Amino acid sequence: MTLHGKTIMITGCSSGIGAAAARLFAAEGANVVLMARREERLRDLAAEISESGGTAMAVPGDVVREADVAHTVTTAVARFGRLDGAFNNAGWASVGRLLHETDPADFDRVMDVNVRGVWNCLRRQIPAMLADGLGGSIVNTSSVAGVQAPGSGAPYVAAKHAVLGLTRAAAAEYGERGIRVNALVVGSVRTELMEEVLDKAPELEHRFVDRSIQKRMAAPNEVAEAAAWLFSGRASFVTGTAMAVDGGWTAA
Repeated sequence: MTLHGKTIMITGCSSGIGAAAARLFAAEGANVVLMARREERLRDLAAEISESGGTAMAVPGDVVREADVAHTVTTAVARFGRLDGAFNNAGWASVGRLLHETDPADFDRVMDVNVRGVWNCLRRQIPAMLADGLGGSIVNTSSVAGVQAPGSGAPYVAAKHAVLGLTRAAAAEYGERGIRVNALVVGSVRTELMEEVLDKAPELEHRFVDRSIQKRMAAPNEVAEAAAWLFSGRASFVTGTAMAVDGGWTAA
C-alpha cells in the first residue's frame, strides 16, 4: 500500500494509461479523483474501483477549461481534506502529417490539450499543495516525442517538448516548498488513442515498435506502475526528471 491515505487527482482517465493508473493507485491505498471528458466512462470506472474496495470520485471535466480543473481540485480538497498528488495524463495526438500539410485546427487541439491542459492543472494543483505546507507530488505525461522527433507530427512533438519544460520549471520553482514535479517519457502504448492513430495511418505501427529495444508496445499498466513509484515515498529525492518508460526507445 505505497500510496495509502494519499489523495491523487488523475486526468485523462476514461481509458488507457489514466484508467490503469486509477485502478493501480486505488489498489495501493490512494483516494483517486478522476477527471476526464467522457462522463459515463468516468463514473463506470469510479464505480468499478469502489466495488473493488477502493476509494474513487468522478469529477467530469475538460483540462482545456481552467474552470473545470479548478472545480476538480476544489472538490478533491473538500472531500478528502487536501491534494497530495496529481497525474496530469490527459493528451491528444495528431496523425504524422508533414508540418506544412497539418491543419491549423489540429495544431490548436494538440497544443490546447497537451500544453494548456498541463498548464491549467499546475496552476490549480500547486496552490492546493502549498496551502497547508505539506507539499505534494506531480507527474506529467510526456513522450519520446518530448525528446526526439519520431514522426508523430510536429504539433505533438512541440507539445510534448513543452510538457518537459513546464515540468522542469515547476520542479525548480517549488522544490524548496516540498513539491516534487516529474515527467514520464512514454514510448508506444496500446491505448485507445494509439489505436485511433493506427486506424488512420497503419503504416506507422512499425515505427512505433521497431524503435523500441523490446520491439513491442507497452501495456497501460506498465506506465501506471512508473507513475505510482514517483508518487511514493520511495522517490522522495526525485524531482525535475524526465523518466523514460519507453522500452529502451530513447536509449538506442
